[in-house]
Amino acid sequence: MELDALDRAIVGALVEDARSTYAEIGHQIGLSAPAVKRRVDRLLSTGAITGFTARVEPSALGWTTEAYVELFCRGKTSPAEIGMAVARHPEVISACTITGEADALLHIRAKDVRHVEQVIERVASEPFVVRTKSAIVLSRLIDDPPHTRNGAPHEV
Repeated sequence: MELDALDRAIVGALVEDARSTYAEIGHQIGLSAPAVKRRVDRLLSTGAITGFTARVEPSALGWTTEAYVELFCRGKTSPAEIGMAVARHPEVISACTITGEADALLHIRAKDVRHVEQVIERVASEPFVVRTKSAIVLSRLIDDPPHTRNGAPHEV
């Protein structure tokens, strides 16, 4: 679906603060609250907006350690197979296929280094995994989504 300028403005407002009311968004972009609601309903029904989430500080959950893990897989392991396998591990907060020697890159959050090690051991036991290579995060240098940096709105 192609988004027009108003749709992009609505999505940008929701990305900035998904709890904004239709009236608040309408005021920002020059539409009535019912018009914003109709557009949001259409964006949801067409799949342009896939849902709304809460961002939670990982340390509030006790998950203060994170790591990136490269997966090296056997033969022609499909991205779907990798995705289904790693999705079973709640500590894997994102996964993607990548260029280079590794087949996939996982982002893991855990309570401590031992917990990270246990997750890597579980992932490494998948039948298609040949080896892993991991890096523990020491500190985050940038942790905000691009749309919230420097107070500047993100162009969607």
